[in-house]
Amino acid sequence: MAPQEALYFPRCQSIHTSFMFMPIDVVFVDDTGRIVRVLQDLRPWRVAMCREASAVLELAAGQIRACELAIGDRLSLTGGTSLPQA
Repeated sequence: MAPQEALYFPRCQSIHTSFMFMPIDVVFVDDTGRIVRVLQDLRPWRVAMCREASAVLELAAGQIRACELAIGDRLSLTGGTSLPQA
């Protein structure tokens, strides 16, 4: 199952949840689209970083588990934005 919607932040290695009201799932990907870190249920007022990442996906809480995303998986995005192919 693929997530229906996500926010994609290219050229990014960190994310914050300041001023948010509910937790989110965060996926860090490298320049080939491979997942290098996942954070489930990142609560408001937190900061997360990953030096290996070249982009970040922000998903609704629970989507990492529902989609069975894991480190090493390779992502493909639709909706006008795509990750580079290796």
